[in-house]
Amino acid sequence: MAKNKTNFKCTNCAQISMKWVGCCPACNEWNSFVESTPSFATTFLSSGPAKMGSAASFAAVQAATPLFNFKDINTETQARMLSGIKEWDRVLGGGILPGSFIILTGDPGIGKSTLLLQVADKIAHDYKVIYFSSEESLQQVKNRANRLGFESSKLLFSDQANLESILSTCSNSKPDLVILDSIQNCHLSLDSQAIPGTIGQLRESGFLLMRFAKENNIAVLITGHITKDGQMAGPKVLEHMVDAVFYLQGEDRWQTRILRSVKNRFGTINEVGFFEMQEDGLAEITNINKHLLSEASETPGSALVCCVEGSRPILLELQALCITSKFGMPQRVVTGLDPKRVVLIAAILEKYLHIRFSTQDIFFKVSGGFKIKESSTDLGIALALLSSYFQLPLPQKSVSIAEISLTGQVKPTNQIGICVKEAEKFGLAHVLVARNQQVKTDCKLLSFTNVYELLQLFPEEGQ
Repeated sequence: MAKNKTNFKCTNCAQISMKWVGCCPACNEWNSFVESTPSFATTFLSSGPAKMGSAASFAAVQAATPLFNFKDINTETQARMLSGIKEWDRVLGGGILPGSFIILTGDPGIGKSTLLLQVADKIAHDYKVIYFSSEESLQQVKNRANRLGFESSKLLFSDQANLESILSTCSNSKPDLVILDSIQNCHLSLDSQAIPGTIGQLRESGFLLMRFAKENNIAVLITGHITKDGQMAGPKVLEHMVDAVFYLQGEDRWQTRILRSVKNRFGTINEVGFFEMQEDGLAEITNINKHLLSEASETPGSALVCCVEGSRPILLELQALCITSKFGMPQRVVTGLDPKRVVLIAAILEKYLHIRFSTQDIFFKVSGGFKIKESSTDLGIALALLSSYFQLPLPQKSVSIAEISLTGQVKPTNQIGICVKEAEKFGLAHVLVARNQQVKTDCKLLSFTNVYELLQLFPEEGQ
């Protein structure tokens, strides 16, 4: 009779070792290795069928793998589960698709549980939904539901945290949507010595949930934590397992929450939805530009730009402050933009316009606490710096949409059509673009070929 082989497994990261070691070489955790018996799959993958000496076992694995012809695969379009919350449904690509595996992550207290409870309550009117709360008790969940104004919810709740029990319950109940809040607080009883939230537990839990969603055509929506760097906590393989990753982020200016699509196999990425935290939950903001423009000013150092987030154009105010430095090393304080981009635009202006920004302290921010990365804001950055330097405002109700090259040329940008339509919608009178930019608009176009021509906006006496 063959002797059962054993190995040692790290309870933190699932690293396998043939002998016990004090410190895990993969995650540097001490005293985390425990003795375990390798499964058939582990033995098969590590040694191969030839070394196993079991042709019958290999034949069983081979027979259990069905193969399909392309033309025989069912491609019926499945109806998505709509919540009626337009911002949520749009970011997800038109609702939740059956059989999808989705994760929502964000800072603690940002409103993930509140948003999911609102979404679950809406979807439960037409579908069977089970909400598992591994972080809060049922009493806490009910108190939140009462605060949100739920009247007669058809939701089914549980505070079970054991993943095997959760999957068994769902297999018997056959819901349309399973919500798990959160995966970090769930644990596997098969690996009782591992702490919930460790890399090994998250990897195995994610795999089990992914297989459950695909094999049963049941949508699974989970919440996850983030690290102090703002990234999703857990092994990177978890992001590859899920079909969609969404971040719920907060802004400082208002009680605004941004739902951002980072990965979506069933919709577009970089899509955003806006919500406002109120006493009765998260209320969707269907017209975010109205909020942003209500606070915009037309003073020296202010420039309006338009960037596209997903399919939505967003009008943002850039604010610059330039003053002569009193120190040997001028300060560069930038918020909402890559500081290197602001320094680069300042260097271009100094090179070709001979304005000594290198002797200026530059303070720069994006109004509203938003973060933008688009190069189409280059012209707005340059004009904000020049406006602050000359202490002269830009033309009233103007928006700048263009890139600037290292040679000082003003370049056209993509997706300008929807930006111009949004500008017209809010009554902006001037659109500042590149000379060869193709655009149709009723607004007055101010076009530029290079940065030299930007000085036309500022009279000589302002220098």
